[in-house]
Amino acid sequence: MNKILVLNGPNLNLLGTREPAVYGRDTLADVEKLCRDEGARQGVAIECRQSNHEGQLIDWIHEAGREFAAGSLLGVVFNAGAYTHTSIALHDAIRGAGVPVIELHISNVHAREPFRHHSYLSPAARGVMAGFGVAGYGLAIAGLVRISEGRA
Repeated sequence: MNKILVLNGPNLNLLGTREPAVYGRDTLADVEKLCRDEGARQGVAIECRQSNHEGQLIDWIHEAGREFAAGSLLGVVFNAGAYTHTSIALHDAIRGAGVPVIELHISNVHAREPFRHHSYLSPAARGVMAGFGVAGYGLAIAGLVRISEGRA
């Protein structure tokens, strides 16, 4: 069975308590269950990881690139949190790893503060999902499956 990696960046460990009016009341554990359930529907394994550290996220992207090249990983769903708007290093990691990445945002970042309107990741990502709440994770997983099948 192929696998999809779901990466969550800084402060996403606070889901459910951090700004619930923006991010909802679902916890990171709820999101991970949603991802595993969608993976089961799509016939793929889901591995979820979260880190508040940019270097760790970069290392995981590099690892994902190796797994993609070996044929055991379909791609990455990546909610980089605030690193989306600041990290050229994550952009470079995605480009360098050559793994399909779906950039994900729980909120509609384009309807928020102006500094959130720019993403360093979007030019390197295969697709972008924003504004669907945590349901966007399931949509992104389904999208990666479609991409891997040549249907997107």
